[in-house]
Amino acid sequence: QKKMVAQPLRRRKIIHKRTHRFTRNEFEDYPNKLKPNWRRPRGIDSAFRRRFRGQKTLVSIGFRNNSKTRYMMRDGFKRFLVRCPADLECLLMNNRVFAGELAANLSSRKREQLINRARELNVNLVNGKAKVATEERAGD
Repeated sequence: QKKMVAQPLRRRKIIHKRTHRFTRNEFEDYPNKLKPNWRRPRGIDSAFRRRFRGQKTLVSIGFRNNSKTRYMMRDGFKRFLVRCPADLECLLMNNRVFAGELAANLSSRKREQLINRARELNVNLVNGKAKVATEERAGD
């Protein structure tokens, strides 16, 4: 018998209020000095901090996404990092909200065990097919 794959509990429309990253003020003017990572402007005369017209948008709490769809992937699940079999057991009761993501540093043997266990528990895996060696044909 073939088991049904767990479906997400509720498919909500995911609305991102802002898809562009907030960047540091004037980072474009200093290509080798400043990185674009957000830093709050603190200058006493800063037009950016004072939110003058024509400046970039300042980070504020209003840009945060809906808490019900925050961190949600397109398929309706949220990611949960799986490092050991005990982590998979956490997903047993939450398999319609969370999908497991196998850690990058797992050995192939442990990875195979976790994939089989996830199939038994009916838990979705985001990267269930990654880094798993397929058996070669017997004729070769």
